[in-house]
Amino acid sequence: MENILIAGATGDTGKRVIEILNNSENFNPLALIRKEEQRQMFEDMEVEAVMGDLEGDVSHTMKGIDKVIFAAGSGSKTGPDKTTAIDENGAKKLIDAAKNAKVKKFVMLSSMGADDPSKNEDLRHYLEAKKAADEYLMESGLNYTIVRPGALTDDLGLAKIKVAKGSLNERGEISRDDVAFILVMSLADPLVKNVIFEAIEGQEPIKSALIDISDFS
Repeated sequence: MENILIAGATGDTGKRVIEILNNSENFNPLALIRKEEQRQMFEDMEVEAVMGDLEGDVSHTMKGIDKVIFAAGSGSKTGPDKTTAIDENGAKKLIDAAKNAKVKKFVMLSSMGADDPSKNEDLRHYLEAKKAADEYLMESGLNYTIVRPGALTDDLGLAKIKVAKGSLNERGEISRDDVAFILVMSLADPLVKNVIFEAIEGQEPIKSALIDISDFS
């Protein structure tokens, strides 16, 4: 089984990722936590927790890790300082740690609109932070997948989506359930290797949608 470190494991999407991985025959989840009191939640799930603060040193968090899912975020409504600290600089720190540890793949949860933050003035700083992190990952030399979902909802996942490399050129919503499944599916090799794509609710099953946009050459 491959060991998967999940940053943002205590968040709404991260928790769903943990649950999926914990029922997988191929992946063993490890939750990145920044407070000791968060450990018990994962111990109750029989999931190992790794202490590490994205605003501090994370160089030690990659011991034995095969792949990474970055689902951490300050939230688009937090102040600019926290957004820069977590969504941009925190991501860059974890990317550096992953590169030094020679992990096999880094899956990044980004945001629709990060390709051109100037189009959304209300979320511009948040999207700029996401874009900077995405570009840093693409230039890192790591194998990567960057997922840019539409507006996240807490609706029950339908397991059917619409995706496109780069931009869909349309807006839409997608459930956190489905985003979590996309992130987990993106761990598979060589599925969506070194691909950046947008995703919203649609009509195509998740697996076949990801196969369609993968480059297996």
